[in-house]
Amino acid sequence: MISYPFDYVRPESVEEALEHLGGDTKILAGGHSLLPTLKLRLSAPDKLVDIARIASLKKIKKDGDEIVIGGAVTHREIMDSEIIQKHLPVLSEGAAVIGDPMIRYKGTMGGSLAHADPSADWSAMVLAAGGEIVIQSKKGKRTVPATEFFTGFYSTALKDGDILIEIRFPVPEEGTKMTYQKFTQPASRFALVGCAAARLPDGSARVAFTGVADAPFRDKGVEEAVGDWSEATLEAAAQKAAEGQNINADHYASEEYRLHLAKVYCKRALLQLVN
Repeated sequence: MISYPFDYVRPESVEEALEHLGGDTKILAGGHSLLPTLKLRLSAPDKLVDIARIASLKKIKKDGDEIVIGGAVTHREIMDSEIIQKHLPVLSEGAAVIGDPMIRYKGTMGGSLAHADPSADWSAMVLAAGGEIVIQSKKGKRTVPATEFFTGFYSTALKDGDILIEIRFPVPEEGTKMTYQKFTQPASRFALVGCAAARLPDGSARVAFTGVADAPFRDKGVEEAVGDWSEATLEAAAQKAAEGQNINADHYASEEYRLHLAKVYCKRALLQLVN
């Protein structure tokens, strides 16, 4: 199917891009989420604003005690980045299990987060790594913690006229361990269930899920139950996975099976952090 006609612009800066926003306009980064909806005529914008070549959105850098990933940085660039491999290797390893090579070369972290597919990989990793989303509009910039960014089914804190310009992560303290474990849907390569977990030097945990509910989430119940990180305690903590969540059910997996997978992959992630 062919998409409805639209205008296409490719600005050179974020400020120029902001001038084009308004009305029925869509932002194009990698296109792996947007373009299929255009072809199926599920989306019919009047204009596409292509931000993929804005230089300021293509950078990965260490800024003081933070790691910054631009909104148009691709999965492959994150996978290959020496900065990421040194300071946040879980992101490099996680990028390697996203989709297929074509998706990794064109798709972007920023685009994935903005699209907010409830089964996307990055969301769980960004939550577990303590990430923050930096958003720019004509009114200026604002920073939203990842825990407040995902607001529902395909829904985020982004408003009309906003551009997701970067994702910022604290440089992990020495001794921090992180992992991402997922059960892959074999056709789409999305996470049927994905669990990202971090073990901090003080013994606390950050645990996040994707693919389980309408939106990705931090699991406070599991985090508070890890205790002394013994195998028995972690087994009990994993059984608390997704308590109180409205579990997804679809043609891929029932509610019961998804909850079972959440517990299994939570346990695997936690044990990975002590082995």
